[in-house]
Amino acid sequence: MLEAIMQSLQPMVLLYMIIGVVLGIFIGALPGLTATMGVAILIPLTFWLQPAEGLAMLIAIYCSAIFAGGVPAILINAPGTPASMASAWDGYAMNKQGKTGLALGINAIYSALGGIVSTLFLLVAAFPISKIALSFGPPEYFALAVFGLTMMISVSGKSITKGLIMGFLGLFIATIGLDPMLSFPRFTFGSTTLLEGIDFIPIMIGLFGLAEVLSQIIESSKTDKVEKKKIGRILPNKEERKLMRKPFWLSTAISTIIGAIPGAGGDIASIISWEQSKRLSKKKDEFGKGSIEGLCASSTANNAVIGGAFTTMLTLGLPGDSVTAILIGALMMYGMQPGPTLFTDHIDFVYIIICLLFIANVIVLLVGVLGANLFSRIMLIRQEIIWVSVILFSIVGSYALNNSFFDVWVMAVSGVLGVVFRKLDFPLGPLILALILGPMAESNLRRSLSMSLDGTAAYFMTRPITVALLALAIISLVLPFIKKVFFKPKNRNHMDV
Repeated sequence: MLEAIMQSLQPMVLLYMIIGVVLGIFIGALPGLTATMGVAILIPLTFWLQPAEGLAMLIAIYCSAIFAGGVPAILINAPGTPASMASAWDGYAMNKQGKTGLALGINAIYSALGGIVSTLFLLVAAFPISKIALSFGPPEYFALAVFGLTMMISVSGKSITKGLIMGFLGLFIATIGLDPMLSFPRFTFGSTTLLEGIDFIPIMIGLFGLAEVLSQIIESSKTDKVEKKKIGRILPNKEERKLMRKPFWLSTAISTIIGAIPGAGGDIASIISWEQSKRLSKKKDEFGKGSIEGLCASSTANNAVIGGAFTTMLTLGLPGDSVTAILIGALMMYGMQPGPTLFTDHIDFVYIIICLLFIANVIVLLVGVLGANLFSRIMLIRQEIIWVSVILFSIVGSYALNNSFFDVWVMAVSGVLGVVFRKLDFPLGPLILALILGPMAESNLRRSLSMSLDGTAAYFMTRPITVALLALAIISLVLPFIKKVFFKPKNRNHMDV
């Protein structure tokens, strides 16, 4: 751990982390530019860096972009990232009440504290989980991948059918290339370019980067202009800190657990935390009208998800959310496979990642408090400049992946399809899960069947962990349908969980 701290405090590592924080704030504070998009388009630009330097930059972008998404939510009622949606409910009301500085201060302080506490959870929980996972063989990995794939249901949004369609599309794309067992070409149509399959990073860049820009260009939506004005007091006083203590700890606990669930994310966590904090508050009527408890709950939830998401990603190799799905690709790019073997082959780097998360959140805290007066001016940058910058980053990032124009075309096609999917309200989460977990499920299924004496699925029933994971997968599939049939939703102003 001491060695990891020393490596994390190297000047170049800190430099790239600061660069990542600045880029993350820029990305998060501009409505429409998400943390997922920022990490996706900048991953290829970290190829030439050392692993600690590259991960420092990407982790900093992740942490700071999620926090910065609350800035436009507070100032113009336009969340910069999906995770900041609930922050607009109370933050914008506080802004209109003349408490702009306090709202920005709460957003910065409690976002960082939520990230720090959830990182402690990662430090405590990751190693015991990894020890259990070290006993995993092909059957367990197959069952784990199936369990992860069942999260398609939970991230399908309003339409489970559309979610499943997107999931099967992702599974189909994952089969393109050479067969993992026999190296037989599949769906290559005689093209040598497709023999290695389609890399998921250009697809991610297109779906989350280019598609967002194209959607904004088509809609040409104009947001309210932010006027420069005095923002007032930034730090909460003693009475306000005491009032926010309960929602902070409640949101941290809820969001860390939600972050550890594959496929869940900050948007879900912030809504649940906001709702549960409202139920336990003595001032329920203030929620949605400028409650500091409500803003504290949603701000804490944004970054508290990160520690839980990293726990799942590092120990089991499953993406906790869309950003950690992309970071799996970054670790693989550096020659490290997320999962139990990471804790045996690269245990030193696990400690480095934990240290980087701590440092990133501390920098976010400092920058968030000291720079609150300047953040409102970021959104005055013309949209056209942002659009051109993102498109250029998308092209350069896709090409740099394999020095291939084919990846640029994959990114471009994915961008156009991303616009279509958004227009038709098809969720992108299931597609991402399928691209990541599809190859893992297929290869381990075939290895498991080859290990079986008779080549049948009965072999899975002899493995207790496999049976437990498959049972969880079945429950995950059936539970949403049971809720839909037997429980009617109640009409409320905000989502009830």
